[in-house]
Amino acid sequence: MANRYRGEVSAVLDGRTWTLCLTLGALAELERAFQVDDMTALVERFADGRLSARDATKIIGAGLRGGGNTVADDEVARMSADGGATGFATVVASLLTATFGGETAGTSGTVGEGGRDPS
Repeated sequence: MANRYRGEVSAVLDGRTWTLCLTLGALAELERAFQVDDMTALVERFADGRLSARDATKIIGAGLRGGGNTVADDEVARMSADGGATGFATVVASLLTATFGGETAGTSGTVGEGGRDPS
């Protein structure tokens, strides 16, 4: 079970519940992937709410690896989520909120059941 106080999020991908966490190492991975210098630049990168499928793949992949899972980005790209693209966007939003703070509707429970956070 995910611990929100540690920045963990549970998500259902490919019908399986996973724990994701943007650890310091996962954040460093994202800094490299998005070619930014620091975490502030990462926050600014995501602040406008725009998200490509490539972005979601990188963020979810880093979160899965930070959560202790051995999953490559190409495997993440082949995964499915309840709710399709909206389900993936919800996972990303929940993970970023758990990491950097802020408010989103329903920030507890497992993301992905019906494409929403079922709190």
